[in-house]
Amino acid sequence: MIGITTVTIAGMGLLCGAALALAARFLGVHEDPRIEQITELLPGANCGGCGYAGCADYARAIVLEGAAINLCAPSGEDMLRKLADLLGVQAEAQEKKVAIVLCGGSDAQAGRSFLYNGVADCAAAHAVAGGDKLCRYGCLGYGSCVRACPVGAIELRDRLAVVHPELCIGCGACVRACPRGLIQLVPVSRHIHVLCSSKDKGPAVKKACKVGCIGCTMCVKLAANDAIRMDGALAVVDYSKELDNDKVVEKCPTNCIVKR
Repeated sequence: MIGITTVTIAGMGLLCGAALALAARFLGVHEDPRIEQITELLPGANCGGCGYAGCADYARAIVLEGAAINLCAPSGEDMLRKLADLLGVQAEAQEKKVAIVLCGGSDAQAGRSFLYNGVADCAAAHAVAGGDKLCRYGCLGYGSCVRACPVGAIELRDRLAVVHPELCIGCGACVRACPRGLIQLVPVSRHIHVLCSSKDKGPAVKKACKVGCIGCTMCVKLAANDAIRMDGALAVVDYSKELDNDKVVEKCPTNCIVKR
């Protein structure tokens, strides 16, 4: 009896194994080997800056969906060339972009309207009466962007987020983390920035921050090719145009325009 049971179980095991082998043979999904090759070429940051969930997902989209191969911000020209050679295509390298926090209002420069004692998170602070910063457009300084950055390129200085461009990989994680939309990705070749995002008029800006844009339009007059324009009462840099006139920095009455 024991022998018959053993033989029966063994037979069933062999049948199940054969069935699984046949299923794997005829029903298995065979992945294009280029997906693994591209995944190995990509930097592995899984930052999501390309618009996909991670490097493996982006590699799959390149092979199966024909996604552009120049969407990876952390990669350089060397990696792009290897990808192009592997796939037999041509691609133009995009200029590297780095993050900039368009606010200069540290605690020394911009006041607080009340004492916030909640979760140390910018979105949470912003949800409480619009945030505790006197300037309703300024950096709240609770480090959501710092925690979102995968490479440690952002630090808090006197409760103001500051980006180290030499470390920034341009993934955009900090842009998505900021509840006030203060962070932008700009071409690395652009060095002049208006570190203010306040849409308030001059008198209100002066009450809230010592280094805010008061809308005097002096920089607009000095900049060539409309590289700086006015958005209401706020001077805004057009990063698609060259801006090398240091006078816009020197003549700014509130020092909200800087060169970095």
